[in-house]
Amino acid sequence: MFTESKTTEFKRKYVDDIKNTIVAFANCDGGTLYIGVDDDGTVCGVENVDSTMLRVTNVIRDAVRPDVTMFVECRNDIMDEKQIVCVTVQRGTARPYYLHGKGIRPEGVYVRQGASTVPATDAAILNMIKETSGDSYEAARSLDQNLTFDKAADFFRKRKVGFGKAQMRTLHLIGEDEMYTNLAFLLSEQCTHMIKLAVFEGSKKSVFKDRRELSGSLLEQLEEAFDYIDRFNRTRAEFSGLDRLDMRDYPPEAIREALLNAIVHRDYSFSGAALISIFEDRIEFVTIGGLVKGITLDDVKLGVSVLRNQYLANIFYRLRLIEAYGTGILKINECYDDYAVKPVIETTDNAFKITLPNTNFHAEEQKSKNLHKVNETTSWSKKQERVNTILELCRSKGSIVRSDVEMALGVSQSTAILLLRELNDEGVLFKKGKAKNLRYYEKK
Repeated sequence: MFTESKTTEFKRKYVDDIKNTIVAFANCDGGTLYIGVDDDGTVCGVENVDSTMLRVTNVIRDAVRPDVTMFVECRNDIMDEKQIVCVTVQRGTARPYYLHGKGIRPEGVYVRQGASTVPATDAAILNMIKETSGDSYEAARSLDQNLTFDKAADFFRKRKVGFGKAQMRTLHLIGEDEMYTNLAFLLSEQCTHMIKLAVFEGSKKSVFKDRRELSGSLLEQLEEAFDYIDRFNRTRAEFSGLDRLDMRDYPPEAIREALLNAIVHRDYSFSGAALISIFEDRIEFVTIGGLVKGITLDDVKLGVSVLRNQYLANIFYRLRLIEAYGTGILKINECYDDYAVKPVIETTDNAFKITLPNTNFHAEEQKSKNLHKVNETTSWSKKQERVNTILELCRSKGSIVRSDVEMALGVSQSTAILLLRELNDEGVLFKKGKAKNLRYYEKK
């Protein structure tokens, strides 16, 4: 019995939703659409075969994306002595196929479910993209094809790099199927991957002082994030003779490299934002995506670079934002060669963190510690001099009273009492008598 199935569909006459079935066949295991056959399998025929075939071929060409015509055959056939139109569709190689007016969304992508044509789920759409594009996020077809590139075009123009259709193909923003890739999505105004910046009071995440969230083109996010951080990169001035020396809290080159690392090496297959936290004593850059498999942290510190986003890195290279692959971490460390404090790099399976210490904060902290040590040393030396004077006086006179200490050291009555009490408690002197007859002797 001739019946509908996953690969067979009947239409009594041409209707507009034929295109949905074409899309579903191309996305699944292929199939044949019979126009001129009733739902129960009864052949009713087609009155105007040529007109019907023209309408079918036109809708396939105009309404289905990517181009599926090479996988479709539309022909005239005879069944039960009546003319029908057969549309045979093979499984396509550029799935998911979708309706041009709807986009790569469930309302535009169809699949076969038994003998029915139904909208695809989000999970099914992503699986089709992964199957046809591989594991590379940036090379996969963008779910959003209504992209604009005003910010990116302006950025390319300022750096005198072409950004026409030909260049977009060369840079892999447009794939072989003439569709925008996820790399194009990252450079578009529609990019939803974010950078979140926050400024905290002190050295803990307890009190917010300021915060900002950036979205849109990664190139615009790069500029805005750098400018934001620069606002909080204070300058401390010192004078050496007549010369004024200005020192930033953080080397600007180190900030630039840490920011570029966070953008270029991020794993964009996850939706979480990159986090930049500014504290009184440090800046932390945390991005999703641990080290590429097979690479260790020691490898990275030596300058080994295995790119997660090869095409994105190539664009940044062409725009002269990065000079050579694998030099970012080395440059960050070189920026701190003349400082006691050093950057800290940490990594987990799914995250990468760079901490840049505030050079001025740690310099002031060290200076305060050194001054405290000097004061401690000075106080100890002064006390020792007084102790030596008291002992020499005691040896020459045999014993001393409080007034002897006041005169010999030129100190007040209360200071003399305190010194004698400390020496007695420490066992250096011992006392005899009471009140006016109280005298102090050296302990042998």
